[in-house]
Amino acid sequence: MNARPARVGLMIPSSNTMMEVDFARDLPPGVALHTARMYMEDTTPAGENRMLDEFALPAARDLGTARPDVVVFGCTSAGALRGNDYDTQLCQQISELTGAPVVSTIGAVRTAIEASGAASVGVITPYVDELNEKIRESIQADGVDVAAITGLGITDNFQIAEVAPEEIVAFAVRALGPLAVEGVIDLIFASCTNFGAMTARPAIAERLGLPVVTSNQAVLAAAVARLQALWSPPPSSTSPPAATTRRCACWPRAGRRRRSWPAARA
Repeated sequence: MNARPARVGLMIPSSNTMMEVDFARDLPPGVALHTARMYMEDTTPAGENRMLDEFALPAARDLGTARPDVVVFGCTSAGALRGNDYDTQLCQQISELTGAPVVSTIGAVRTAIEASGAASVGVITPYVDELNEKIRESIQADGVDVAAITGLGITDNFQIAEVAPEEIVAFAVRALGPLAVEGVIDLIFASCTNFGAMTARPAIAERLGLPVVTSNQAVLAAAVARLQALWSPPPSSTSPPAATTRRCACWPRAGRRRRSWPAARA
């Protein structure tokens, strides 16, 4: 029982008040959460570019001192902002600074969509149109059609977390309901790590009759799968599942020793 917990390092915009709550609630027993904040108040291309240029790598450096086992880059739109190749490069830089594999939120979402087999998706976001187009480009780069993407136009990141789950459900029904009824879309993606979509997810799925992927749900699953690949399971457990994301699950150059899964997991 003296085994240390597995550590998830989480990098989030400084004004994000939702992602830590979702992770702390749903991480498995025996896993600890450690967070670094990247200064950002405006959910706009300018605000996110500044976060990427000035605050992302210093936050990664600081988070590395907590010696995380896995790091999550917790901003969907910033991951898509400069394209998928940039997102991969950023995760590699973060991995080098933290000494841990890095899971990208937009990469985890793209992998979840691919795993679903969906050919066409509908997307809801809290964003302005400029960021919506970057999300569209990131998803469509995998050959998946984005039949519709609709945002709430919120530019104050703190306010995004204030949107109630029932409002998100109503927004999804309003924006994507006709496409779901007509069979135009196979899946719904609710974007943004500061959006209460993880709580709203079951109701959206029930109302629209389609599977729903959210940013926090997808990247949390990917981070846990990465931990299971790093840590040996207890003797009574079955073999861990394969990692749920292959995009931007970057590894540090030096190999990492597999560990015993924390006793609290047993």
